[in-house]
Amino acid sequence: MSNSKVVIVTGVSSGIGRTAAVKFVDQGCRVFGTVRNTARAQPIPGVELVEMDIRDEASVQHGIQTIIAKAERIDVLVNSAGVTLLGATEETSIAEANTLFDTNLLGLLRTTQAVLPHMREQRSGRIVNVSSVLGFLPAPYMGLYSASKHAVEGLSETLDHEVRQFGIRVALVEPSFTKTNLDLNAPQTASKIPDYNKELGVVSQAIQKNVRKAPEPDGVAATIVDAALGAWKMRRTPKGEASLLAKLRRFMPAGPVEKGLRKTFGLT
Repeated sequence: MSNSKVVIVTGVSSGIGRTAAVKFVDQGCRVFGTVRNTARAQPIPGVELVEMDIRDEASVQHGIQTIIAKAERIDVLVNSAGVTLLGATEETSIAEANTLFDTNLLGLLRTTQAVLPHMREQRSGRIVNVSSVLGFLPAPYMGLYSASKHAVEGLSETLDHEVRQFGIRVALVEPSFTKTNLDLNAPQTASKIPDYNKELGVVSQAIQKNVRKAPEPDGVAATIVDAALGAWKMRRTPKGEASLLAKLRRFMPAGPVEKGLRKTFGLT
């Protein structure tokens, strides 16, 4: 075990993060999983749970120092924790936007900045940021979520150029619809503008339908493990819809891609 890769996965309470943590254990890694409250968290065999709120700088620093004290190094950071939001862009309050970006972008930044000094010192490391196909595609009524993932993509590509001189690489994993509680229980904006209600209802139903028929998180988790432990590649899309969408975005004209997206979300 002393030669095992030391892996941190944020947001292992459920969904993609939890499944990824299990798969890293299966690969023989020493895995630390972060949760906001260890007292309420369900244990994961082989995973050492660490209390950390990625929205709180002091909590992040304390969590990373706890891991360093135990493992003395960090080989992989997987930024998996995230939140979503459904609603028209015009309806989204600045407070709601701040909350979403504070988790999806700034939370990722806090954990990354906390582990980088240790990775620089050891002259090696891999950071895997869980993005989304919405990091390169639009999605009606998910404007701020999509914006946060576009931001994650830009940050990740830039950071990779900066840290590769230290033997550190940054990678992105871009899943599509995945059967998790995050999407099934997506919160909606508190404010409502009646003009948007009809379309928002259609989109919401389409998202629920797509999530229910979507694959379990195993495929995304396997892709995360490949991104962390395999040969470096900037972007990885899980097999299936995510890979297809990436190819369509790259090779198809914008018109047919836009038409297909609107159809996916139930819009004419």
